[in-house]
Amino acid sequence: MLNVLLVTFPFFALVLGGFVAARRRMLPLEAIPGLNSFVLYFALPAMLYRFGSTTPIGQLLDASVFGLYLLCGLVMVALAVVLTRRGRIGWNDAALGALVAAFPNTGFMGVPLLAALMGPSSVGTVIVIILVDMVVTSSLCIALSRLDEGEGGAVAAAGKALRGVVGNPMPWAIGLGAVASAVQFTLPGPVEKTVWLLADAASPVALFTIGAVLARSQMQADHPMPLRDYVPVALLKLFLHPLLVWGAGTAAVALGVPLAPTTLTVMVLVAALPSASNVSLLAERFGADNGRIARIILVSTALAFLTFSGAVALLRA
Repeated sequence: MLNVLLVTFPFFALVLGGFVAARRRMLPLEAIPGLNSFVLYFALPAMLYRFGSTTPIGQLLDASVFGLYLLCGLVMVALAVVLTRRGRIGWNDAALGALVAAFPNTGFMGVPLLAALMGPSSVGTVIVIILVDMVVTSSLCIALSRLDEGEGGAVAAAGKALRGVVGNPMPWAIGLGAVASAVQFTLPGPVEKTVWLLADAASPVALFTIGAVLARSQMQADHPMPLRDYVPVALLKLFLHPLLVWGAGTAAVALGVPLAPTTLTVMVLVAALPSASNVSLLAERFGADNGRIARIILVSTALAFLTFSGAVALLRA
């Protein structure tokens, strides 16, 4: 366990550093959108392109990973909606809560953390999962969030979500990296070094930014809320999601699905990650209770230092 903590501690320490910096106003809150933009439009796409272009194309087109993880994601969304869809929680808050229960922080945290723990060969599986969550799970939950608006609301929201995917540089970086891998294309030396430098900046800046975003969300969530409205969803994310992926993967292997043990381990660890911090931005955009979403993300991120490290220790024992 100590060896695992030695790997995971720096990642969560950077998140804590960003949180403290924003809370103490050493980092102005007005600077956080700039950090987000740098990570989203420059550093993270460079990192995803680098991993995609250096990963065998077969790993990036693994239908077993795509189908299995998608199935588990749909189950998580359904369970979260059923458990939280009560009289005072409408479709908007229930659907965005379901998204935060099913969408791990794969881009900002998962890619560098899993590469450090499991080696660069694990990144192909992580990239497939990113596509599932960004294209399917997010679009579904955004569509569900519009059901209170009546006929046409869900369809329009799903279309808006898909347009958002098209405008997101991460899928394009993954796609370009996959093409480069398939045709064995390499960038010219100076260009490659520039891209690689941006990629190296992705991990520390992204983790620091997560902490700053969480601090800002907590500072802006000024209304009280009972624990039952957000703690159970965080626990679903940290415990049920990885158990569901492990159970489904084990059953699939028993039925003859070609899924390597190391691939299943990576999938389970991705599911054990805390909730994605960018769901807070979606909640704000679509008018959901962002205070509730921010609390779920904060609780899952704080607890994940122990729960994720424990999952790594168990799976690698």
